[in-house]
Amino acid sequence: MSYGRTFTEWRAQAPDWDAYTRHPFVQGMADGSLPRDAFLNYLVQDYLFLIHFARAWALAVVKAGDLDEMRACSAVVHTLIDHEMALHVETCAAAGIDTNAMLATPEALTNIAYTRYVLDAGLSGDFLDLLAALMPCVLGYGEIGSRLAAEAAPDTPYRDWIDTYAGPEYQAACHSAGELLDRAIAKRLGNAPQSSPRWATLGDRFATATRLEVGFWGLGRA
Repeated sequence: MSYGRTFTEWRAQAPDWDAYTRHPFVQGMADGSLPRDAFLNYLVQDYLFLIHFARAWALAVVKAGDLDEMRACSAVVHTLIDHEMALHVETCAAAGIDTNAMLATPEALTNIAYTRYVLDAGLSGDFLDLLAALMPCVLGYGEIGSRLAAEAAPDTPYRDWIDTYAGPEYQAACHSAGELLDRAIAKRLGNAPQSSPRWATLGDRFATATRLEVGFWGLGRA
């Protein structure tokens, strides 16, 4: 799965990418063996995660260099708040967990570590630092959804989750995010960004966020 040149290169260099996108939690959704309680625990924490993630994308609007970048980041905020989080609300409500209960759930330390890392990347760095920290979540879920749509058991109870991230709306958002990243890199580092001293640092940010994604699946323990 490719969402642009920069993503393809950073993905290949992130040592934990397969551990993230092929984690036992992910495979459990594919074959239907993941316990429902584990999935709901994860979903509640992910709902809390997405609140901070939306804030980070809103910060990207502030860090953006022009109106096109601002529009692109603003569109992601809209997708997160008005679409992706709706899956969490609907699924948890069906299990008797309402929005107030989700909001009252303490954030897991793993959740705090990941979301604050991303926010710190934006607050202490520039637009590229923030994008590098944001992209593993956005594009990794797109890759996972696309793969599971083709590989998952037909009767897996996690089909709604898979269909959300494999669906045309989320996939379009992934391609837009990948294009945004490529344009932002070219604008700031030129057409040969690998020669810039920042390239390795940004790749390390991407790899760190990927490692934090691996840990996040552990929040699904029932």
